[in-house]
Amino acid sequence: MNRLREKLGEDLGAVREVFRNRSLRRLQLALAGSVLGSWIYSVALVVYAYDAGGAGAVGLIGLVRWLPAALASPFAATLGDRYRRVRVMIGADLLRAAALGGMAACVLLDAPAVTVYVLAAAAAVFSTAFQPAQAAILPSLAGTPEELTAANVSSGTIEALGFCAGPALGGLLLAASNTWVVLVITSLLFLWSAAQLTGLLPLDEAPGEQEEERPGLIRETAEGARAITGDRRLQLVIGLFSAQTLVYGALSVLIAVCALQFLDIGPGGVGYLNSAMGVGGLVGAFVSLTLVTRRRLAPAFGLAIAGAGGPLLFVAPKPSTAIALLAFGLIGLSNTVEDVCGFTILQRTTPPEVLGRVFGILHSLFFATGALGAIVAPPLINVLGIRWALVAVGSLLPVLALAARIPLTRLEDEAVDRSKEIELLRSMPIFAPLSAPVLEGLASRLIPVEAAAGETIVREGEAGDRFYVVVSGELAVSADGRPLATQGPGDHFGEIALLRDVPRTATVSAKTDAELLALERDDFVSAVTGHAASSEAAEAVVGARLGVSPV
Repeated sequence: MNRLREKLGEDLGAVREVFRNRSLRRLQLALAGSVLGSWIYSVALVVYAYDAGGAGAVGLIGLVRWLPAALASPFAATLGDRYRRVRVMIGADLLRAAALGGMAACVLLDAPAVTVYVLAAAAAVFSTAFQPAQAAILPSLAGTPEELTAANVSSGTIEALGFCAGPALGGLLLAASNTWVVLVITSLLFLWSAAQLTGLLPLDEAPGEQEEERPGLIRETAEGARAITGDRRLQLVIGLFSAQTLVYGALSVLIAVCALQFLDIGPGGVGYLNSAMGVGGLVGAFVSLTLVTRRRLAPAFGLAIAGAGGPLLFVAPKPSTAIALLAFGLIGLSNTVEDVCGFTILQRTTPPEVLGRVFGILHSLFFATGALGAIVAPPLINVLGIRWALVAVGSLLPVLALAARIPLTRLEDEAVDRSKEIELLRSMPIFAPLSAPVLEGLASRLIPVEAAAGETIVREGEAGDRFYVVVSGELAVSADGRPLATQGPGDHFGEIALLRDVPRTATVSAKTDAELLALERDDFVSAVTGHAASSEAAEAVVGARLGVSPV
């Protein structure tokens, strides 16, 4: 019990550190406005659509929101890797605020429903640029892998609070006013989000390749897809995420039909069942605190995938509002844990220069599978009835989680604790400015090298292909046959040839048996030159060494 209390204290402390970080705090507050606004107006749209055309219209509004977003998401997400991410998020917020304002005007003036649907689709498309950019900038603001996980827990908590408060607040606002008022309030929340992000503008650095000519938009977008197709870990995690959003899309219809037909608890019941998921998500945020210091997250991810649909099986037997609220609460809990685990795994394993695009493809699949689930659910209900539709949808994720159990276990078996390598890299001025996930990625690509006493590691005049870090032993550095320096643990060499694209400027030999770690040219150059502060530190090192170099 004492150990559990200590563990919880450590994890809560990590989350508190997230909000002591001013940049992370502003990012989280912006996310809060975005999430709360999205949920409030989603409930308003569902009720508006159901009043306009029943369950079929609810499925249609899901389709017209999610399908265009699915098509736009990979390209919109590329904006976060191509341009300054904070500006991309602010632009998305302002465009969403405008779209929601237009929807409010259409409802107030009793315009045709199709105009509301078109603006809802536009708002969904604008949203696709926000979340990938937010997920991509988060690692650069976190100081350690633990802080990154804690920041994802905090984001999950905000998602859960929005999930909880948004639908409930939307239901209350609908009961007290009408749809256009709810849409105006949502527009103001998006403006709040943009206002919070303005405080991050001084840190808004263009991500990577600032000085190089970029490829075309389509080619650049395709690099995210290539990153996924080349890594089976990403394929597994994204595949399970997509299955979950397929079920979630069906849930958007099932919740409305359960509230208005199966349970007969009225339009407010749509908000209450959604709020139950939000309450469960809030509980899931506290459960996720236990994951902050864990490096193995795949087992929890698999269990959460199963829980994101399985509780529907308890709703099917007979109408019970209490059981339905509990079941949807368990689904919300699982969704939060799944997001924390899955997003952290992706942030740890995806190359930072394509991180925004990978998240863009992920969100594209979210929208596509969500739209598919929303459009399939109504005919499924018509054919099977609401009870068996709940059984069919609720069974999918537990079956997939069970089938993926072994691949998930293998994914975790490949996990290695690289904390020593990360700390070694962080101790060097060249790498110190890099974010925790970037350091973790570099650590995973370090190559062990052993050198016997007297062995030459690099020779003056040869082409450079690697950067070296000394782990143990002593090395002699010489040029033109003259000794220049002695290196030991924590020292490094090889950066001049890689950064300046010149032959080796010195010979480095082992004075004693030595252990080193090496980074290949492409890994070193892309990491260092893609971050302004790291690039400046590297140039300072190069300049200092060239001051005594014969070149």
